[in-house]
Amino acid sequence: MSISALSKIEQAKADRCGLELEPELEQLSKEGWQKLDEADLVIRLKWLGIFFRPVTPGRFMLRLRLPNGVITSEQLALLADAVDLCGTEGSADITTRQNLQLRGLLLEDIAPLLLKLKAVSLTSRQSGHDNPRNITGNPLAGIDPEELINTKPLVDAIEAQLLGPAGPRNLPRKFNVAVGGANDSFLLHNDLAFLPSYWQGEIGFTVFVGGFFSAQRNALAIPLGVWLRPDQLPGFSLALLLHYQAHGNRVSRGKSRLLYLVEELGLESYRQQLIAAFEEPVILHDGSHLVNKPPRSCLGVHSQAQAGLHWLGLHVPMGRLDAETMAQLAYLANTYGNAELRFTEAQNVLITNVSSENLMPLLAEPLLQRLRPEPGMFQAEAVSCTGSRYCSFALFQTKSTAQTVLEQLEQRLELPHALRSHWTGCPNACGQPYMGDLGFMGTKIRYNGEMVEAVKIFIGANLGADPKLADLLHKGVPISGLVDVLEPLLLEQFGAKVRG
Repeated sequence: MSISALSKIEQAKADRCGLELEPELEQLSKEGWQKLDEADLVIRLKWLGIFFRPVTPGRFMLRLRLPNGVITSEQLALLADAVDLCGTEGSADITTRQNLQLRGLLLEDIAPLLLKLKAVSLTSRQSGHDNPRNITGNPLAGIDPEELINTKPLVDAIEAQLLGPAGPRNLPRKFNVAVGGANDSFLLHNDLAFLPSYWQGEIGFTVFVGGFFSAQRNALAIPLGVWLRPDQLPGFSLALLLHYQAHGNRVSRGKSRLLYLVEELGLESYRQQLIAAFEEPVILHDGSHLVNKPPRSCLGVHSQAQAGLHWLGLHVPMGRLDAETMAQLAYLANTYGNAELRFTEAQNVLITNVSSENLMPLLAEPLLQRLRPEPGMFQAEAVSCTGSRYCSFALFQTKSTAQTVLEQLEQRLELPHALRSHWTGCPNACGQPYMGDLGFMGTKIRYNGEMVEAVKIFIGANLGADPKLADLLHKGVPISGLVDVLEPLLLEQFGAKVRG
């Protein structure tokens, strides 16, 4: 491809890799963010996990890598201090990729923070833009009584390969990798998904490729037709991403995700090219796997695979944390568990390895009045994108709106089971509305002669044995009247009952 054919973004990436900015951060902060080259500010800094937010100029976001969603109390306490330094501008969001993103940081605070992160084995490297994003796995890895295979060491090994010296530095677009370890590991929204599968009595993984959500198209991953041993996952992941880096579309960003490359080459040709690039024997496979039920919420008290130990799942409303809450969580994990916490794709948090004698004292802690182990059925599995508070693409305040709507519904109705609701502020679908029992996407409609905030409503996703994306139900419902529209829908289709 000739250089003249590159898009503006691709040209900026070709000119310089964002990783080269790291040793210059301190000097750049002294000069002031306003003097940064535009490509450095809005593109290249994201290679270091640093995000300029137009709606909060001068206050940056830092996205962490937390493979498999695992974090220690020491690490979380450090992040709490960083958020606290931001005062009223500071907060942290749990994302749908099991990681954290810190908000409200000044550019001059980031260089010293990165050094502190390194000291506790944390990094924000390549967590944004056209890079392999945080690698997800079973949040209960290593402690799950229902576990088929422990994903944590596999995720760590894949991360080490992709961020190592041979890893990709300039992908055509972002890339999501996930490893499933239990029957409820729904992963088909990822570009590359490893689903647990048996081959002649041996546990391994069948490979799926091409899942993604975007403003242009939404698709579930499809079987590649390859089965791998667990030890092959890191090398295969590297080979696949390097192939994508070499052959992905760099002219039209709307057609640059992995699925478009698979379609361009044809599945058979693509598979053969990957096998050749991997240079290890693989087994051709029909794509059958062991994932056959929707993801567990993991909330509440549960017995671990280890006798006498438990995990406690806590609901984090809309996934947002403040500095004080982060510090308290670190304290609880350190006091009652083994100083380890896990984040889930449902934006909740788990405290692990709690002994039986520590359960009652932990459940009596005041923090659990806010982060409830057993939230209402409307709250438990609600997921939300950032919203217009921090994102210039979002068309409404997703987190506060969702919280208000769900609280009002909870006051009116009872549900027989948790409602999986996904809220996103725009068609980019960061809140994954196509994965919900109900999904909500921000839009604008004319109502009573005025343009007002509204949502499209999607219904009926299946994350179990017969996966499907949610279908569009309403093209636009004013947020002001959303509760009144949802109430009869929940009564008719979700088994809700009016509270007495």
